[in-house]
Order: sequence, then structure tokens, then C-alpha cells
Amino acid sequence: MSDILPRRRPSFQPRRPEPRSVVELIGDGMLDAELAAQLWLLIEARVPIVVAAEDQGVGKSTMLGALLDFLPPDVRVMELAGEDETFDWLPQASELGWPGTARPAPDADPVRPDTTVLLALELSDHTPAYTWGEGARIAVRAASIGYGLAATIHADSLDEVFDALRRPPVRVTDDELSHLGIVLVLRRLDDGRRRVVAAHYVRPVARDVHGHLQRLGPAVLATWDPETDSFEHFGWGVTPELARRVGRHAGDFEIEVERRRDHLDHLVAAGVTEPQPARDAIHAYQPAPPVDAPGGDA
Repeated sequence: MSDILPRRRPSFQPRRPEPRSVVELIGDGMLDAELAAQLWLLIEARVPIVVAAEDQGVGKSTMLGALLDFLPPDVRVMELAGEDETFDWLPQASELGWPGTARPAPDADPVRPDTTVLLALELSDHTPAYTWGEGARIAVRAASIGYGLAATIHADSLDEVFDALRRPPVRVTDDELSHLGIVLVLRRLDDGRRRVVAAHYVRPVARDVHGHLQRLGPAVLATWDPETDSFEHFGWGVTPELARRVGRHAGDFEIEVERRRDHLDHLVAAGVTEPQPARDAIHAYQPAPPVDAPGGDA
């Protein structure tokens, strides 16, 4: 994962789970290599991601931490300080509705949407270290202007995620919610195993060539089949959209998903599951040369 910039933290910090690699999670069946490869391309491009689960201990934070290894090393990860967050480092805080004023240090490298991911350990009011109310609203609005966002939340479905963020005290609009990007829903099975039961791509509000607003419903990237304990994939239905989102041609996107899936499968087979070796192997991966210019749908 990219380095998390040191910042002021609340005095109370929840206990964090031992880090695990995405390779280990694939080996355990929480997700498969194809879904992970697709997420790799999206997270690499700082598409926001929210990991949801209804209960404690299902693995939200573990999953999010593992997936953040897909971020390029030069991306800045700004961990939000929960109730103590002031957003004085965020240049656009005032225009996003925060009552304070950004006052970064004179010699600080400015925080920019195209190089920064905001990390919320959890979107809730369960502890002072978590982000809720106005802070959560600013984080979601920041995603709408190009910042990356990585967060967990207590919810058992995409609709529950939306409902929690629409209600007071967060009160984000549907157009703002359309920028959440990827939403993964995790569940613990009766036998204790944990699975991503649904992976959604929330399609952002956009304007067509005539300037008209387009509001498209979320797309399902994958679901887990309890009968076969395997994943069904549906991302092919929105491949052109996903490709444009990461600045690739659709055909190039498909090739990269296949190559990265094979790379991850190889790491699982080779037993490269410890966090640092797996992270090193992910960062050492070399993408295939683009086959066409971005933007086409062939």
C-alpha cells in the first residue's frame, strides 16, 4: 500500500487487524483472482472503494487494507482523523461545504485530487476515530471532484450503504453517492468462512455529448454463488465504461484483467501470501503495452 501520511490521530484508536495480502484472501476464497484483477485496475486508477459488512469481525478492514496494495506507490493516502478531523490540509474543503479553512504548511506539497486518496477507517459514529456526519459528507463530496476514497461501513447491501449516507447526519445527495465507485458487500457464512457476496460498480453522474445529465443505475461486477462456492462475473457488461474510467481501450482493459488474474493465480499457487512479498510482487507487475488508444468501445 502507498504510505499513509502521518497526521494527528484521536487519543482512542480501535485495534487494527493483522494485515493480510489480497493473495491470501484469494486463497481463502473471500474473492477470486478475476474479481481481484478487475479491482486492481480500478483501484490503481484511484476509483473510490467502500467495503461493507453488517456485523463486526467479517473482515471489512482486512479486505480494504489488502486491496489498497493495488495503489501505486506514489499515491498519497490521507487517513482521516475521525471526530478530530479539521480538513485544514484539503484545499477544496470550503467549496465542499466544510466550515473551516484549509491552512496547509507553507512548504507543504499541495494535496491534489489526481494524486490523493482519502482513507476513512470506518464511516460510522461508533468511536471518535471513525468518520461520520459532516466529515463523512466531505469525504464523499471529495470523491465527486476526483479524489480517491477508501472506506468501510456497516451495511449488508448496496441499498443499505446508500440509505445510511443519505440520512442525517451525513445527508449526501444521490448525485454525490454516484461517485462511490466500487462497493463490496462481505458476509460471514454459518461455517465461519467469509465471502464477498456482491461487488458493485456505482456509475457516476455524467453529461452526454449534448450536455444532458445521465444517471445510470449501479452495475453488478460479480456475485458469490453459495451452491458452488464460486463467483459469477458480470463486469463484461460495463467493460467500455470501466475502461474509460481508467483511461484504457476496452480491449486493452480485458487483456489486462486476464493478465493480472493469471499473475494473482500464480502468486496463490506459489504461496506468496505474506503481505510484504505479495505487495512487492504486485508492484513489480509490468502491464502489457496498450493495443489501442483509450476511449474506444471495440
